[in-house]
Amino acid sequence: MCVEGTGIMNEKFFDLKKEKQDRMINAGLKLFALNGYHHASTDEIVLEARISKGLLFHYFGSKAGYYAFLFNYANRFTILELKSGIRDATIDYFDLQRQILTQEIDIVRQYPYMLHFLESVKMETDKKGLAAIEAPEEVSDDYYEYLENEAQLGGYLRVMNAQHLSGMLYYVKMGLLRRYLAEPEFRPDAYKQEVLDYINTLQQMAAAL
Repeated sequence: MCVEGTGIMNEKFFDLKKEKQDRMINAGLKLFALNGYHHASTDEIVLEARISKGLLFHYFGSKAGYYAFLFNYANRFTILELKSGIRDATIDYFDLQRQILTQEIDIVRQYPYMLHFLESVKMETDKKGLAAIEAPEEVSDDYYEYLENEAQLGGYLRVMNAQHLSGMLYYVKMGLLRRYLAEPEFRPDAYKQEVLDYINTLQQMAAAL
């Protein structure tokens, strides 16, 4: 999927071969997600990406520029994936969550740490990192909120607060994702099935009288 509008960086980056682009994106997503802005070393990033530090700075200018690019890219890519797979959000809430999960699996197949990275940004405390993203182009959280507000929960009388339900699902998904990413080999299909089990359980609980 083509992600346009990330003008914060050198547009020539997208002239690189897709495989090399993804290596450079995935390396940053992983190390920023795992270590935070301050402790993510550019030496480790270029080693992970199998490029020179000079090439990294050629396209992104600085560590802050690279971080800002990744943040904007991750948000835009996530939103585009959700939009491409979810044409109508005015459906049963739990069916919507299953559709969202399907799109998220497509995301992590290409960028395993993208969702983890977006979560890590919410907990970032480094002033330089926060300054780099103080004016995001788009935020995927807003689109998630839009989708979930459109979904139908009328048949679940036991659900008193949809935001709490969405929060529960979010923390379940992120906790499981971190666990699966820590394994020697990431297994997106196994991750998806375990999340589906939780969604099904929550639906049964919400429908019980």
